[in-house]
Amino acid sequence: MCNFSGRDDFFLRRCVLVHGPVIIGAGPSGLAVGACLREQGVPFVVVEKSDCIASLWQKRTYDRLKLHLPKQFCQLPNLPFPEDFPEYPTKKQFISYLETYANRFGIKPQFNECVQSARYDEACRSWRVKTVSTSGCCRTEVEYICQWLVVATGENAECVKPEIDGLKEFKGEVLHACEYKSGEKFAGKRVLVVGCGNSGMEVSLDLSNHNAKPSMVVRNSTHVLPREVFGKSTFEFAMLMMKWLPLWLVDKILLILAWFILGNTEKWGLKRPSVGPLELKNTQGKTPVLDVGALQKIRSGEIKVVPGIKRFSSGAVELVNGEKIEIDSVVLATGYRSNVPYWLQESEFFSENGFPKAPFPNGWKGKAGLYAVGFTRKGLSGASFDAKRIAQDIGNVYKTDLNQKKRKVSGHRRCISQF
Repeated sequence: MCNFSGRDDFFLRRCVLVHGPVIIGAGPSGLAVGACLREQGVPFVVVEKSDCIASLWQKRTYDRLKLHLPKQFCQLPNLPFPEDFPEYPTKKQFISYLETYANRFGIKPQFNECVQSARYDEACRSWRVKTVSTSGCCRTEVEYICQWLVVATGENAECVKPEIDGLKEFKGEVLHACEYKSGEKFAGKRVLVVGCGNSGMEVSLDLSNHNAKPSMVVRNSTHVLPREVFGKSTFEFAMLMMKWLPLWLVDKILLILAWFILGNTEKWGLKRPSVGPLELKNTQGKTPVLDVGALQKIRSGEIKVVPGIKRFSSGAVELVNGEKIEIDSVVLATGYRSNVPYWLQESEFFSENGFPKAPFPNGWKGKAGLYAVGFTRKGLSGASFDAKRIAQDIGNVYKTDLNQKKRKVSGHRRCISQF
């Protein structure tokens, strides 16, 4: 690693040559790649814009969050969850697991470095990654030069805040689900939750549990499934069936079981899509809602389901059906998106929406040493699957190059010893 620096007052610029890959993002995906590279003996640098690992989990999730899938489907490569952890670990337990993971494999990210651009330099056949850090008393710009670039910023790098007519006129509190922690401060308040995915459902449930009065906006159709069937997680049961049955039939069985366990959700304003839950996940990336108690609250009327929004006013919202509801606060459970298009100067591997163009399982490797992890829409298990392949692929090239260099050095020594 070589450094060239120049300083003018509070400005610092450095150039760093990395003898392995640069991994952008220190979330679970980036940590998984780092651990697998460590097993391969490949050096690497992890760049993270926040001041901690897994910043999405540590800073942008609500307190009651648990893993939606059993822990065996969420563990990262080469380190299972502790045996005393419950089947669905809490947010704090998962963060503890990730911190242990990073320490176990000696992963020490470069924190507070925000990537400004990454481009492939054809002339030197290397990637150039420029970052900016404003921590401390000075602004620091760093350019990393490397043979491989691993994009691990994931599907949820930035929150989506839609433009809704009149929202700026609303006088109450407006926050995104990433800013929501607990319903405690909303006790007694009328809260509109915009969105009915897993986040929207859980925020509504949490608000209700803290004696708030939530109304949940359901604009589109959505699949709601029980978290468990026959004592097994729905996900585990589905994966088991898919070993023997086609996807369309598994979808049919899941919907029949959901109807028996949950009843007809359309009665409460939750219309199901025409496409099955697994097919919808595979084709459009839309995750079905795994019910953890919100549906019971909807049945009892403690969570009110309302249709789409027409416009906001200073203290109310008008719905598309003409109904007006007075509200005190708004929580936007409107999802997240990739931020890759903002900084990666490449258009062949990644599409405009920030996801690899090739679907899983082929979206992990591009050209010229470019890789992607955490974009499979298959959660932590998909990220772990890709992390192993990326590390193996880079490791093979790295070891081949290293052996060639050793042979050259050995050859030079033999020549020198003859004279």
